[in-house]
Amino acid sequence: MYSVIDIESNGAPFRKESIIEIAVYKYDGHRIMDQFISLVNPESEITPFVQKLTKISPKMVRTAPKFHEIAKRVVEITENTTLVGHNIEFDYRMLRQEFKKLGYEFKINTIDTIPLAKKLIPTAESYNLGKLVKSLGIPLVDQHRASGDAKATLDLFKLLMIKDKDSEIIQQHHDEVNGKSYLNKIRDLTQDLPAEKGILYFQDQEGKIIFSDFVDDLNKFSKGVFHAKSKRWKNIQEDVEQIQYELTGNDLLAKLMMKSKGLKKKESLPFGLYHKNNKYFVDKIQNQQVDLPFVKFKAFTQGIKAVSFINSQPNLKEIKNLKQLLTIAKEDELWLSTGRVLGEKSFLILEKGVLAAYGFYELYTQIESLKKLSNLKIDLNSPTSDLENDLKLGLLRGDFERIATPLK
Repeated sequence: MYSVIDIESNGAPFRKESIIEIAVYKYDGHRIMDQFISLVNPESEITPFVQKLTKISPKMVRTAPKFHEIAKRVVEITENTTLVGHNIEFDYRMLRQEFKKLGYEFKINTIDTIPLAKKLIPTAESYNLGKLVKSLGIPLVDQHRASGDAKATLDLFKLLMIKDKDSEIIQQHHDEVNGKSYLNKIRDLTQDLPAEKGILYFQDQEGKIIFSDFVDDLNKFSKGVFHAKSKRWKNIQEDVEQIQYELTGNDLLAKLMMKSKGLKKKESLPFGLYHKNNKYFVDKIQNQQVDLPFVKFKAFTQGIKAVSFINSQPNLKEIKNLKQLLTIAKEDELWLSTGRVLGEKSFLILEKGVLAAYGFYELYTQIESLKKLSNLKIDLNSPTSDLENDLKLGLLRGDFERIATPLK
């Protein structure tokens, strides 16, 4: 049993998209057993490009059901089937994203008609859906609309099944894509990890954490672990069965979250920011034994970016202004910054110049007093001064807004 699908999205950036139309045809190998076609209210903007391509306007989806209202129907029509699509990776990812927002894990076996067509129709000039079906004499009505593209994909799949007389190629493709191979393990564990900063948790089959760390890119780092050749990662590659993560926002928030969880990350800071002959420059700290750096960096490139930023700010070219910017007042202060996700902000509470607590709040919340933050703040076990360099880096990058008059 198959469910042939096509999805149209609103054209938002990668992993931020929302569904605006969906079509699913349930097919038993002989006839269509069921079908579901619907516009979907994305609760967000549709890009002009997508509007022009699909002819779907904001007005058309305004009264359409939201995804949570059709989610049960999608589960019902795809249950106990193999999901089929032309570039199925996109459609499957869109479903996983939408269901994840609802707290539901959507998992299903898939078949992609693109690699199948390449094997069974090797002489085709193009494997673009529109061009391919046209060359095969398959009608395509309402191109770039979910129902039209899904129906054309179904007719293409029927033809591919006829060409694959003994079902060997389709079965082989199914087994390759859905089997328990190392490459499929990498795909399944990393395909939904965002390319954002966060804390990674690699877990074994029993859910035990076998590795955790803060990384700049959750997706890139995880894939790097699986492709690493060093012995350090061998056991993790073999034992990991689940990957969980927490988005953290900026570097300092990540370290605070790790600290509050009892996780430690060793970090070397070999480079420093210096000033000489009216110029800012970056050098190894060991090379500048006389002068103390204004701020330290883990990488030379990080320091170069800081110098570039300073040079772009006319007021910071005077060394006294930079020193003033990087001075952490020895009094109680509240610092505000962006949060981990859209619609969230974060805060730091400094007591006499030492970081004592942090937390997160919704963007629409009005912060009028520290008392209002008492239920939101996460106290550090003891005020910590070992993150002073990170505080300065945050100030230098403009990560934080300092409240001039401390709130009571």
